[in-house]
Amino acid sequence: MLDTLDAAAVRRWCAGGLVALKRHQGEIDHLNVYPVPDGDTGTNLVLTLTSAQQALAVELETLPEDGPTPHGQALRRMARGALLGARGNSGVILAQILRGFADALAAVPVVRGRALAAALRAAATAAYAAVAAPVEGTLLSVAAAAARAAERAGRDELGTVVRAAADEAAQALDRTPQQLPALAQASVVDAGGRGLCLLLDALVEVVTGERPARPELTGRSPHPPADDSREGNWSTYAYEVQYLLDAEPAAVDRLREELGALGDSLAVVGDSAVGTWNVHVHVDDVGAAIEAGVVAGRPHRIVVTRFADLPRPPASPGTDPAPDHRAAVVVATGAGIVELCTAAEAAVVEGVSSAGELLTAVRATGAAHVVLLPNDPDTQVMANDAARAAHRLGVKVSVVPTRSPVQALAALAVRDPGRRFEDDVIAMAEAAGACRYAQVCHASRAALTVAGPCRPGDVLALVDGEVHLIGADLIDTCTAVVDRMLGGGGELVTLLVGAEAPAGLAEAVREHVVRSWPFVEVQVHLGGQPHYPLLVGVE
Repeated sequence: MLDTLDAAAVRRWCAGGLVALKRHQGEIDHLNVYPVPDGDTGTNLVLTLTSAQQALAVELETLPEDGPTPHGQALRRMARGALLGARGNSGVILAQILRGFADALAAVPVVRGRALAAALRAAATAAYAAVAAPVEGTLLSVAAAAARAAERAGRDELGTVVRAAADEAAQALDRTPQQLPALAQASVVDAGGRGLCLLLDALVEVVTGERPARPELTGRSPHPPADDSREGNWSTYAYEVQYLLDAEPAAVDRLREELGALGDSLAVVGDSAVGTWNVHVHVDDVGAAIEAGVVAGRPHRIVVTRFADLPRPPASPGTDPAPDHRAAVVVATGAGIVELCTAAEAAVVEGVSSAGELLTAVRATGAAHVVLLPNDPDTQVMANDAARAAHRLGVKVSVVPTRSPVQALAALAVRDPGRRFEDDVIAMAEAAGACRYAQVCHASRAALTVAGPCRPGDVLALVDGEVHLIGADLIDTCTAVVDRMLGGGGELVTLLVGAEAPAGLAEAVREHVVRSWPFVEVQVHLGGQPHYPLLVGVE
């Protein structure tokens, strides 16, 4: 039992919460009916918390170290990461909850029960403030209930307060269909509220060492619909627009008013200290929503989704495949790589050890046509076996022989559901084949390579699977292998930074490319992959 919430506990909470969300991702996607039944709330929450965990694991040079306490710095890193990676309405609100929580605790020397209760209240208040038109029966209601229970506990015992908050949140979740007719009609509880309950339960487990016992969620509401005439609560707009925005607070206030007149489901959250905001809205006029951001400041990482194009929620394994639905399955390792593939609307399988696991992932998509990206020569053998087995079950699986995550990202970038499936597979295979890849790692033992002998600890740079360079300095070897690859031509360099990469590695390589190859575009992502500090793709 923890007496206080320290920085190590914050890290364990974030990691545990992410594990719980991933475990229940499909379930939450299926619950998602409000404000748009697009089946992506679980995915959005996973992506948002993945970004938060990456921020805790990687030094963020853009984040001011103004937290006077280690736990305050950890919470602010977590909140900042969630802000930058927030996806969808639920992700944006979760990012605001984490920011309110962090701001309330950053300067508190020792976090005990009463301080935690005050932080939960600040988190709920911040969440309501972020939403232009708050609706009860959503994640907001669950956050407010947790805060009320924590305050009523009136204790400094941390375990007592977190248990009270999590228990009341679970009860509030059960009441959401009574508050929101859209949920009652679908006989489900709120998807975003379900995600918040999982995070609070993860906090209980970190503090007390015990996982709360909860009844299995059946997806059916035990309550009758509320007596409420708001039958039109679902969003009726055609597009979801989301972007990061660098702007002054006054400009953001004006932006809120303008976007509020254009659509609904408006949520704007941000960090005024660094002037970065995450903007989310549902509209019919995409151009006007983006133009409003240009007037307010500098919008970037713009994502526009047409609701009519969204795939249906994934089917349960064993169901008949949908003949008009296609999907992509990627084998990947590393939180950042998983996030990138998921953002490209691909299902991700981690740690594959058999063709059976791949077959299960293929069937879980519910699609009749599936592209499989193995990202490794050994996994390709299992992928081919899974494709043959899927064919016997009526699912057409085409294996694109990717050997690196950078090739998979190149292939996913050219996917076009408007093409015939066979033509789409050819285009993906061509894009993957046009992407040369490199892996940089440290030698674990002495060996004789095609580039000469290496000793344990030497830096090895492999291009297309063969050792091309052996060096002593990691940064020098990374820049040298990029130069060698670009010597054969290239317009785009993708850098995936590994979990064990030292601080400053990616920035040093990026600056080298910008300086030495001024006409080449560079993209840097936190891949989080093990063993390889850097993966490089050149297209």
